[in-house]
Amino acid sequence: MIATAVIGIVVLLLLLFLGMNIGLAMTMVGFIGYAFVVKFTAALGVLQNVPATQASTYSLTVIPLFILMGNFAFASGMSEGLYNTGNKWLNRLPGGLACATIAACAGFGAICGSTNATAATMGTIAIPEMRKYGYDDRLATGSVSVGGTLGIIIPPSTPMIVYGIIAELSIGRLFVAGIIPGIILAILLCVTVVVQVKLNPSLAKPGTRYSWAERFSSLKDLFWMAVLFIGVFYCMFSGIFTINEAASAGAFLAMVITAIKGRLNWNTFFSVMKDTVKTTAMTFLILIGAVIFGNFLAITRLPMTLAGAISAMDVSPYLVLFAIMLIYVVLGCFMDALPMMMLTVPIFLPIITGLGFDAIWFGVMIILVMQLGLITPPVGMNCYVISGIAKDVPLQTIFQGSLPFVFAILLALVICTAVPSLATYLPNVVYG
Repeated sequence: MIATAVIGIVVLLLLLFLGMNIGLAMTMVGFIGYAFVVKFTAALGVLQNVPATQASTYSLTVIPLFILMGNFAFASGMSEGLYNTGNKWLNRLPGGLACATIAACAGFGAICGSTNATAATMGTIAIPEMRKYGYDDRLATGSVSVGGTLGIIIPPSTPMIVYGIIAELSIGRLFVAGIIPGIILAILLCVTVVVQVKLNPSLAKPGTRYSWAERFSSLKDLFWMAVLFIGVFYCMFSGIFTINEAASAGAFLAMVITAIKGRLNWNTFFSVMKDTVKTTAMTFLILIGAVIFGNFLAITRLPMTLAGAISAMDVSPYLVLFAIMLIYVVLGCFMDALPMMMLTVPIFLPIITGLGFDAIWFGVMIILVMQLGLITPPVGMNCYVISGIAKDVPLQTIFQGSLPFVFAILLALVICTAVPSLATYLPNVVYG
């Protein structure tokens, strides 16, 4: 049966490489594989029960609610204010507009939770601005592509929600755990921009200098984002709201802010709802497909066999951790974050906790590794998103622009491995 599982994985990767929808590919391979190993009627039972079970899972309702909050935040114009403030404060740095883009991505990620939405939103605003000031296409597109990945490390984060459900961990703890590593990574990405421009000044021309009065005046653009972020997360972390209630309140508050700013009308409302339904449907299709494919792998006992083989290795726990992280790096080049997490966490988490590592910390490490997959070929989802915005920029150029930032993400991984308390300190302070 192990051979059947390996064949199923190879077929799945082939379908993904050919461009088939990720959720449909996992559903099809999982269904056919389960029918082959067990029987056709059993596979039909899985196909009948899994979608209904996943769609009715209460803890998963937080995903569409945070997506709705992010869509209303975009409609309210918060992303434009974030970019304007970041530009005024960071423009004196070499490659200041690119640094401002990364900072704005970090800020928008704190009210969005989707890497693709963060990249698309900030790319629409930042790329035309950077090109207007003579920025090289590699730096302009690369900084937005990698900046968008901050949407899954800084809370709220859809992959963190899924990891928390799979690992049966507090989603609130996971959210808090991502804050310090997310800030460190954002700083490292900005440093990468500065180093690139210092080494090659032709990548970016010097920016406009703003007075301190203009800088402090721009902070007013952050007011509504601060109200939304602090209101939602204070209520959640203080225990006033559960995470689902906090997400509901956040979506409603974002809609109210959009109305206060005069940007809410029927067209905006229906557009936001339409985008939310589309993104939610795509996310749940991936989740359903991953569960069906996971059932197929479980029946072949491949996860248990692999876990046993790794556990039996008489080597340093950090060498096992390195091997697992390497597997994630390779898989990230071919798979989207959610299905990769759904398939691998049940296999690797028992091994990691058995070696004495913290499960919350491991979740942050997985998210960091997933960020690599979002900017590396052949999948590199964020690069494809930016390619759809900057249609005249070759995809190869976008990947080239993203490549220097790989080293920043790897350095963040090394730092978080050396100092695990960066991910565990805040959750212990907030939750005890």
